[in-house]
Amino acid sequence: MADKSPSELIDDRIAELGGWRGEMLARARELIKDAIPDVIEEWKWRGVPTWYAGGGIVCTGESYKDKIKLTFVKGAALDDPKGLFNSSLDGNVRRAIDFMEGDKIDDAGLKALFAAAAALNTKKGKR
Repeated sequence: MADKSPSELIDDRIAELGGWRGEMLARARELIKDAIPDVIEEWKWRGVPTWYAGGGIVCTGESYKDKIKLTFVKGAALDDPKGLFNSSLDGNVRRAIDFMEGDKIDDAGLKALFAAAAALNTKKGKR
């Protein structure tokens, strides 16, 4: 599908997933766009929606059989006052949020994490 834009490929993935996983990924994408109006969407690593801002990756949106995983590549450097990170907690760099069927998204908390990740990228880019 080389003729499709990354945004179109993400649209296709959401439609392909359908059900709760498609809804969860679509909602996360909507919140990313709300939090970071100039976010850049990319399609990486043979099918992973990836969002960039401030000169770096904000997060990826991986889909699995039983979950949607949002991985923040610099998540360990972010404050998480709402305790949203629930995966990849042992590493020194990344943090992730695994959403399972029936989970509710904390819209405000997630938007704050997206904005903080973009700000961290911008801050690191100005060194």
